[in-house]
This record gives sequence, C-alpha cells and structure tokens, in this order.
Amino acid sequence: MKNGTSHFEFIIMGFSELPQYQLLLFAVFFTIYILTLLENVLLIVTIWLNSHLRTPMYFFLGNLSLLEIFYVSVTMPKLFSNLLLGEKTITLGGCLAQLYFFLSLASSECFLLATMAYDRYLAICHPLHYTSLMNYRAYMTLSLASWLGGFLASFPSVVMMSSLQFCNKNTIRHFFCDISPLLRLSCTDTSLIELLDFVAALAVLMTSLLVTGTSYACIFCTVAKIPSAKGKRKAFSTCASHLTVVSMFYATTIFMYARPKAIGTFDLNKMVSILYTVVAPFLNPMIYSLRNREVRETLTRAMHRKAVSSGWFQMEWLKRPDTS
Repeated sequence: MKNGTSHFEFIIMGFSELPQYQLLLFAVFFTIYILTLLENVLLIVTIWLNSHLRTPMYFFLGNLSLLEIFYVSVTMPKLFSNLLLGEKTITLGGCLAQLYFFLSLASSECFLLATMAYDRYLAICHPLHYTSLMNYRAYMTLSLASWLGGFLASFPSVVMMSSLQFCNKNTIRHFFCDISPLLRLSCTDTSLIELLDFVAALAVLMTSLLVTGTSYACIFCTVAKIPSAKGKRKAFSTCASHLTVVSMFYATTIFMYARPKAIGTFDLNKMVSILYTVVAPFLNPMIYSLRNREVRETLTRAMHRKAVSSGWFQMEWLKRPDTS
C-alpha cells in the first residue's frame, strides 16, 4: 500500500524470535488453554449443582470463571494458528475487535474483583444485615454493572484507534493486538489516544482498587477485634484466595496499562502479558478451589459419587450371565 493509507492487514509476529520452539510453545499453550477451560467449566458446574454454593460469593465466582473462559478465548486461538500453521496475518477489523474484547474483559474483571471484595466486606463487617444488603437484586445489579462497565470503559479508545493511519509498517511485535504495539505502528499523532487510554485505564484501576482497598481495610479492622485466633482464621480464610488473585491481577495490569506512554521493551511486554493472559486464568480456579473448603468438599463428593457409580456399573456388568 502507498504511504499515508491505512493497512487493512497486520502481521502478528508472536514468538517468531524462537522459530525452533514453535511446536513446543503450541503444545504448552494449548495444554494450558484446555486445562483453563476445563477448570473454569468444572468450577461453574460445581457451583450450579450444589445448592449450598448458591450464594452471592459463589455467584460472583461463577461470573469470574465465565469471564476467564471468554478472556483466554479472545487471544489464544489466534496464537495457536500462528504457532502451528504460521498464519500471522489479521485484518484491521479483526485486530480492533480482538483489542476491544480483550480490554473490555480485563476491565470487567477489575470491576468484578472489586465487587467480590465488597461482598466480603458486607459478609464480615455486617453479618447480621448481609442477606438484606446483598439480596438477589443487589448482586445481580452489581454483576451486570461489572460486565457493562468494562465494555463501556474501553469503547472510546478503540473507536479513536479505528481512525488511525498505519503507513510504513504493519508488523505487530506481540502475540495479540494490544494497544502499545498498535500505537507504535501509526503514522499519525497518537498522543491524544495515549492520554485517553491512560485516563481510562487509571479510572478503571483506581476505582476498583479504591473499592477493594477500602473493603479490605474495614475487614482487617473488624477481624482484629475478634478475640479468638480460630475466629480470625475463619474470617480470613474466606478472603485469602480472593486476595491472592487480586494481587496477581492488579500487579501485572498496572505495570502494563496504567502508564502515560507506550512501552518500548516488547520482550518484557510479552513476558508480563503471558502472566495475565495465560497463567492467571489457569491458576485462578485452582487458587479458589484449593483454598476454599466448601468447593473442595463439593468436588470430593462429586468425584466420590462418580467413582461409586462407576464401580457399581462395572459390578452389575460382571454379574450379567454369559449368553454366548
């Protein structure tokens, strides 16, 4: 194309600097992707089948698992075709769509994690009024607001990026369409979009961090007043897994997006991006399952019933008379 016109196709480089490891990377990422889907689906089914887990806390956890499924499915399939088939091209519309859904789901996760922190605050600090404060209408509204808020927050930046001109280069030095690599390819002034993106990212992160931080500050103050060590451990046990996930998510997200200038070190970008696009969705279900007694017990009972029913079926099959 001529200089000054928009490129309608981009080339996503992925991990082209490691040509000898393309199949190995595909095997690793594909395995993690499948395990991530299975873990999150299993967690959703576990919450759905167990009537004891149909509470606001587990409703939000089910929403988080559903979000993680969408989250990994936005970036990973294109990475698989890149690694296995060498298909590196993506249209401008496809790139912007991937960017929009990626940013929207990341923003929704911020709001959802803040909502979960607020839920824990009400449960621990206001236990007598928890059921009336966090009723069906309240947690449905909070969940819907988390999803809509994320998709609305990233809309202006993506709309402005759709009007950019991409002149000389169309090579994205990343494994998916992210803001920083795209901005570096544009031959028009991107300062306004960078500022808008910074403000949007800061607004999403600071709002959710303020709610999360305030909620846990109140939780710590309340727990500190509990006289028994057993009571303190029980109160903190409901928050430990959420705190772990929050810390991991916010640390990587703030590093990547809450800065006013596009990043120049894309190898570092890829490493950090792998943490929150691949590793975190894979670890989150395990963190919630392993550190949550009710989820562990539900999974154990389900597996035990499955084993018992399988054993009974095999015994009945062996008891059948041989008609041959």
